[in-house]
Amino acid sequence: MPDVRAPDVEAVFRESYGRAVAVLTRLLGDIDAAEEAVQDAFLTAVQRWPADGVPPSPAGWIVTTARNRAIDRLRRESTRADRYRAAALLADDSPPPEEGAVRDDRLRMLFTCCHPALAPAARVALTLRLVGGLSTAEIAHGFLVPEATMAQRLVRAKAKIRDARIPYRVPAEADLPDRLSGVLAVVYLVYAEGHTASAGEGLLRTDLCAEAVRLARELAELMPDEPKVLGLLALVLLSESRRAARVAPDGSLVPLPEQDRWRWDAALVAEGQELVRRCLRRGAPGPYQVQAAIQAVHSDAATAADTDWGQVLTLYDHLLALTPSPVVALNRAVAVVEVHGPAAALALLDALDLPRSHLLPAVRADLLRRLGRRAEAAAAYDAALALAGNATERAFLERRRAEVAGAG
Repeated sequence: MPDVRAPDVEAVFRESYGRAVAVLTRLLGDIDAAEEAVQDAFLTAVQRWPADGVPPSPAGWIVTTARNRAIDRLRRESTRADRYRAAALLADDSPPPEEGAVRDDRLRMLFTCCHPALAPAARVALTLRLVGGLSTAEIAHGFLVPEATMAQRLVRAKAKIRDARIPYRVPAEADLPDRLSGVLAVVYLVYAEGHTASAGEGLLRTDLCAEAVRLARELAELMPDEPKVLGLLALVLLSESRRAARVAPDGSLVPLPEQDRWRWDAALVAEGQELVRRCLRRGAPGPYQVQAAIQAVHSDAATAADTDWGQVLTLYDHLLALTPSPVVALNRAVAVVEVHGPAAALALLDALDLPRSHLLPAVRADLLRRLGRRAEAAAAYDAALALAGNATERAFLERRRAEVAGAG
């Protein structure tokens, strides 16, 4: 009897959901029908794989099964005039002809979901769901909104597509720049969720990291002269270069100052730094370019003590002017610690409000720990633990709390 468990299907779901929905959407032209067919395919996998085993190509099996489910549904539900024509089209093994500038199914899905008729936040949320395969809860975490709010947002976005008859087609090359901001935001948030998963046992979701890097490379190939694209690619490559050093052999989190920098991927560092230099030569830095420059400063330092924190703080000042947000201000406060000390940084946190994120109380706890205010630090760690959903991050916070609670 093959040893197939629910986690096996879940792993394939995380890795293949976006591709399967993108392929089925291209074939059906209907996002709800595509999602329903793909979900049916995964339900079938749960039923069959324990007996039959995981197929050699799980992603291909899901796409084929979803396609067959869609054919069956069309035959049952379509009008007589349409059902055989539609089913024949789906049953044809040859893919439909490619059109337009975007050749990749998931990248095409990104651009088509970033239609101007949808509100910017809805575009990002919908493509995170369809391309990244993120759950509603994970997307809500990225937006720092309640899960119910995000669920309503996704429903409204799909209704807008249906009611306005927004076509799922490749945009013309002239339309690509207008949709770029939403596409970049999606790729960034997909990588962010992979870099530090909002829930679950492990710190990382390598499938999402890999997908975001792949999409960023596709975008750079599609638009090689767009500074924002180069900046995003540099940002994800420099962040990805440290992935192996962020987790200890026992699975525990290793913060940046304690990482073994010999474990950083030198090839990704070099590629990312070269992209940053190309961005700087353009002389028009945007948020992604500045964030990539910050990562490049970290990657320049042979040790944590060698980090040019003055330059990092200057870059955060620029980033805060470009995108004034509590998250950027919080990250800037971390740089202030290294330049002006923890007391100066702690005063900055009082003006920030991130009610659904554990990051603010976690940073506050660390600053209080450095200042020797142990009881206050323990209370701040408790506040962070109440909000943290990732088990690896929780374990790190619990260790730090135990340290301040046990200090004499």
